[in-house]
Amino acid sequence: MSVHDGHRQRKRSQFLENGLDAFQEHEVLELLLYYAIPRKDTNPIAHALLKKFGSLDAVFAAPVEELMRVEGVGENAAALIRLIQPLYRRIRISATEEETILNSVEKAGEFFVGRFAGERTESMYQACLDAKGKLLNVQRLSAGDVNFVHADIRSIVQNALLCRASAVILAHNHPSGVALPSDADNAVTLQIHRVLQSVGVTLFDHIIVADDDFVSLRQNGLLLE
Repeated sequence: MSVHDGHRQRKRSQFLENGLDAFQEHEVLELLLYYAIPRKDTNPIAHALLKKFGSLDAVFAAPVEELMRVEGVGENAAALIRLIQPLYRRIRISATEEETILNSVEKAGEFFVGRFAGERTESMYQACLDAKGKLLNVQRLSAGDVNFVHADIRSIVQNALLCRASAVILAHNHPSGVALPSDADNAVTLQIHRVLQSVGVTLFDHIIVADDDFVSLRQNGLLLE
């Protein structure tokens, strides 16, 4: 057994026995990279990644091509690193989708905070609900550097009618980290509310998410009419 093999085994055992709480950020990356770089010391690679991107969160959010600019990071290692955030998001989604009831601001906020976990660009979602608040369908309306004011109202109405929804919740994120609605967000929300109301569907809420925080426009008093 080489020196590296012994070190790897100790780190694996430490993780299996105690989890990641005692690991420093570079050690987390070092451990992860064992599974993509089998015969090389991954400690200097982990340090190089953190030096280039600044934090563990930024490493996991970095594009594959940028990760591969770091010496020692090949396509397999870059793909493994990029898998972590979407995998975490899918786990959060899976945990909330079995017989999901979104009949309160708190439940809707928690649901969409999980949806947007790890998102680095602005996205919009529409959740369709039955009369008891049970989730019938959720879909991404758009993704990328978009703004809620560009929401396709016709698609929102069509989605609601196809699901035979009684209510709709809209959500978008602010990757900037501030969950406050703009005047344009409020104006378009009211416009969508009126159009849905005309076809017998309630806009129950519009949630804005930033990191682990959210703002409800219903809770703000916008949708109480």
